[in-house]
Amino acid sequence: MCGIGGFVGPGPGPETAASLLERMADALRHRGPDEGGVVAGVGYGLCHRRLSVIDIAEGQQPMEAAGEAGLTISYNGEIFNYVELRQLLIERGHHFRTASDTEVVLELYRAFGADCVTRLNGDFAFALWDGRERRMLLARDRVGVRPLFHMRQGATVYFASEVAALLQVPGFHAELDPVALDQIFTFWAPLSPRTAFRNVSELPPGHLMLIEAGKVEIRPYWQLRFPEDPRDGERRAAADIAEELSSLLTDATRIRLRADVEVGSYLSGGVDSSIVSSLAARLAPGRLRTYSVTFDDPAYDESGPQEAMAAALGTRHRSVRCGAAEIAPLFSTVVRHAEQPILRTAPAPLYRLAGLVREDGIKVVLSGEGADEVFAGYDLFKEAAIRRFAARQPTSRLRPLLFRRLYPYLAGLSRQTPEALAAFFGTQLDRESDPLFSHRPRMRSTGGAKLFFSAELKDMLAGSDAGAALVAQLPEAFGRWHPLHQAQYIEATTLLPGYILSSQGDRMAMAHGVETRFPFLDHRVIEFAARIPPALKLRGLREKHILREAFAPALPPSIVGRTKQPYRAPESRSFAGHERVAEIDNAMSGAAIRNAGLFDAQKTARLADKARRSGLDSFRDNAAYVGILSTQLWSRHFAGVEAGRPERTDHSSPRSLAS
Repeated sequence: MCGIGGFVGPGPGPETAASLLERMADALRHRGPDEGGVVAGVGYGLCHRRLSVIDIAEGQQPMEAAGEAGLTISYNGEIFNYVELRQLLIERGHHFRTASDTEVVLELYRAFGADCVTRLNGDFAFALWDGRERRMLLARDRVGVRPLFHMRQGATVYFASEVAALLQVPGFHAELDPVALDQIFTFWAPLSPRTAFRNVSELPPGHLMLIEAGKVEIRPYWQLRFPEDPRDGERRAAADIAEELSSLLTDATRIRLRADVEVGSYLSGGVDSSIVSSLAARLAPGRLRTYSVTFDDPAYDESGPQEAMAAALGTRHRSVRCGAAEIAPLFSTVVRHAEQPILRTAPAPLYRLAGLVREDGIKVVLSGEGADEVFAGYDLFKEAAIRRFAARQPTSRLRPLLFRRLYPYLAGLSRQTPEALAAFFGTQLDRESDPLFSHRPRMRSTGGAKLFFSAELKDMLAGSDAGAALVAQLPEAFGRWHPLHQAQYIEATTLLPGYILSSQGDRMAMAHGVETRFPFLDHRVIEFAARIPPALKLRGLREKHILREAFAPALPPSIVGRTKQPYRAPESRSFAGHERVAEIDNAMSGAAIRNAGLFDAQKTARLADKARRSGLDSFRDNAAYVGILSTQLWSRHFAGVEAGRPERTDHSSPRSLAS
């Protein structure tokens, strides 16, 4: 795992290119603490910071193809099927001077051109310069595990693993995109390719970008798709599906254990990480190291199941205990690494966990992330099914009671009356054809935080509709998919890459030079799961039914039957009372709020005062507080905002909100 950067185009000149590339690489040092390199030529440049995992002695980058000047790559990630691809290329007459997966990508490009990306099974982002064609190829993995950002200045395109490297480009100044902020306060993340930074885009997952003769072409090479016939796959026996699923996931885990360093595993205590850890323990030689987060507050803590699973597997297990006192001092650093405002504090404990992993000398860990999106594990999917069931008899007093079976970790929900449950979950039940039907309650809850937007910001966002922007991105076949598949698609293409794999994933782990690998996000597993009948994924209100059935023989019954408890962390209470941190108080002060101009100063002051005294109770208020705080910290870290007013701008062409 590494950090990459570079440019293609007429500037900067040869005399300044190397210096710029070195500064860009230095900004990515945390991603690749082992070594670095730069290469610059006429009209292009590449830089690299390396986290050495495969072929430690010979895998330095940027790497030039053997025997061919001008074919050079800077590559971040891992190609897990590189062993098989290497053999294929040798049979086709290719020669290798290293044992690295990096050289495999170079030779694969030499054999197949840009279409080489379709043969890769991995988590990657790379930039490949073809000197023969004077062409730069940028590519990103199918689901967006590894980041890749780009921006244009004149005729030159700059790119990097993190925006921190782009900030080294002369003349570029960070400005917050108001539309992106509105989308974050709706979906928890901007809609790709938009980012929190004005004039900076991300290369969307599953896309490649070709830059040649001043022209830029961006196109998809892979897209998540579901069957249009809801009966597709129903003729297959469930036992056969479970057997093939087990085989696929076992192989996905096997190839993700390929490394020249020790590989550990995250163990949350849920079924997903337990499956991955059990497979790793069986496939990997030696005694597996496992890692987890525990909490002082029993509402968040899962230490019991974690310890039980670690004991069952016989792993060397370590955990990092996290309470409110640990979150507040870290939060500013977390926002800086996330590079975007966030609505949850959950990335902070994962930042600490990655630090523990690195402390043990481990560079690579497996994770169970992705199973909930791929096999319908979130409560949101059950919630949408109940809402559709309730919509058939909207006057029923019994059907809304099913909502009490959702979110068992929210104690107050079980005490709500049928009327209250129907009022909250039963909104827009007459709009089942709405493409965003499954996600409207979450959007409404999260979007409530927008009540704290300033009048200036609301004015700038007039006419901007985050929901409409998402609908506009949905594929043409979306309306013909099963409702569960529609909900899965939205979750897998918004929250997963935009927040789970970035703010909670890549950014927190790579802050400590730790690479995370995700067997459930092997594209073969994803494509197979997409064809599994919905009833085998969500059986009544039993989430991930077929996954549990496939691995029941390998796991303790208490794990297989355990109801999902989503990963959460203390929110506003982390910043209350004796846990207060001066930087947090300064960012949330009335003067700072007024100077930034993003939020209503009076409303925010009341919210902040309550948070400081006792913490907040509702999801909306917690999301609002954390969102406001992280936005204020983002503005200080990246835009240097201490004073000033936002500029008025048309929402379709966002400008700075902090001058």
